[in-house]
Amino acid sequence: MYSPDDDPFYLKGYKFTGRLILGSGKYPLPQIKEVVEAGEAEIVTLALRRVNAGGQENILDFLPQGKTVLPNTSGARTAQEALTLAHLARELGCGDFIKIEVITCAKYLLPDNEQTLQAIKLLVKDGFIALPYMTPDLVMAQKMEEAGAAAVMPLGSPIGSNKGLMTKELIRLMINELTVPVIVDAGIGRPSQACQAMEMGVAAVMVNTAVATADDPPAMARAFAQAVRAGREAYLAGLGPVGEPQASSPLTGFLFTSEPGSSKTD
Repeated sequence: MYSPDDDPFYLKGYKFTGRLILGSGKYPLPQIKEVVEAGEAEIVTLALRRVNAGGQENILDFLPQGKTVLPNTSGARTAQEALTLAHLARELGCGDFIKIEVITCAKYLLPDNEQTLQAIKLLVKDGFIALPYMTPDLVMAQKMEEAGAAAVMPLGSPIGSNKGLMTKELIRLMINELTVPVIVDAGIGRPSQACQAMEMGVAAVMVNTAVATADDPPAMARAFAQAVRAGREAYLAGLGPVGEPQASSPLTGFLFTSEPGSSKTD
């Protein structure tokens, strides 16, 4: 029987078994703990604007104990701005993990891959564990891996759209060619889409909007956790090939008691 505990993935030597990463945006702070626990998430992303050290509304006070915090550099438009935000996160007690978001496209919120690559180089030099959010591009992903990224986080579709795996064939190339984990980030809108991503062989999926905008966010987080686990188990089991129709229980020799076309009857 499949057990996530026997199937970990690693980010720069840190071991994780929970393959659903949850965002913490768009929730009332008191609800975050319930959602994270329902989704069995080990990694939780957060925006620095919600971290208010010593304040009454510090998001860190609402997270369950023992979770890995993955602050993002939301708002950064250059590699240098991302570096500044990463150091701020470290000073606020968020640790060395950082999700790099460098976005210059205000209309569609698409990541700037070139600036993101430069940010990886700066952050890794300063001891950060860098996970870049990126537009799927195999060549750029290989450069990010070479620069020291702990994983790459390609978007499935535009952030907040809930449109699913519009970029799945580009992500498939990255799964096949990279050695670092590939984590689908942005656009996953339904548990079935998360399951499909896991069936492809990604290491994990990151979800925020789909859970936060559901009528019952904790129940939706639980549904995503189950879908991610099912997709991972299906991937490990080995999906059957896609081909021409073929009967699963061949009837040849059962319907015919003689050669086809013969007039002989019993």
